[in-house]
Amino acid sequence: MSGGSIRRFLFEGLDIRGAVVHLDEAWQQMQLGRDYQPTVAQLLGEVAAVTALIAGQLKQPGRLTLQLRGSGPVQLLVMDCNEALQMRGMARSNPVVLPAPVPELLGAQQGGQLLMSLDLPTARQPYQSYVPLVGESIAAIFEHYLEQSEQQPSRLFCTAAPQAAACLFLQKMPEADKHDADGWQRVTQLASTVKPAELLTLDAETLLGRLFHEEIAAGGVRVYDPQPVVYHCPEDWDKVRDMIRGIGRADAETILAEHGEILIRDDICNRDYRFTAADVAAIFAASEGKALN
Repeated sequence: MSGGSIRRFLFEGLDIRGAVVHLDEAWQQMQLGRDYQPTVAQLLGEVAAVTALIAGQLKQPGRLTLQLRGSGPVQLLVMDCNEALQMRGMARSNPVVLPAPVPELLGAQQGGQLLMSLDLPTARQPYQSYVPLVGESIAAIFEHYLEQSEQQPSRLFCTAAPQAAACLFLQKMPEADKHDADGWQRVTQLASTVKPAELLTLDAETLLGRLFHEEIAAGGVRVYDPQPVVYHCPEDWDKVRDMIRGIGRADAETILAEHGEILIRDDICNRDYRFTAADVAAIFAASEGKALN
């Protein structure tokens, strides 16, 4: 089993491009120990597939973070992914989330937002953009976002289940109408017949062949090599020790006196970092030793 993959493709006679994203092990690992309710997991899985799609276009080292925030029963869906397609993510929701329309789940009408942040080593600070949550589904929300950001008509078809998350993406390129005035309408109508089970179970070539058989026979489709996607949430004790140094010895000792330990929760990786009084003493002894040297 792989973590997942992105397969990009191009309808060569139509100037329409696209991609098939399929996440299996990467998505399964993201859910471990979380006990997400089915409605919440469905939304998060679809966001994971779209995040991989967008991050797969990074041409240089960087980290893309997508957050859907609102005041509905599902307050936060966050996913981040770097240029190597190492991804992680989480959801935050009410204890009980019943099935409901996506805008209602996310609180879209009460100021819900999609935040995109791109952190590049070459930039002083991350590039950020905010757009309102416009659309009746995760796919529609990101179609709206992509059309605003890339200025090209786009279609997305997303689904998720416990074992896999997937999406099909299509984008009309600037010369498409010159190649075939009806091409975009035909291809998107065919794509709209895709069934969730097909997205979740078929490999890219089989899926494209089933949906676009006549278009492929007429003009050909170029399917590119897969880009592998993996779940990546390693422990980072050095970063957490730096956080404790940052609060200072006095505040650290106050927390120890109150709680008997310092507990730092890493929500996105679903991990706790615990420090005893001896651990904290060693942190400050080490940093003071470095300062003396």
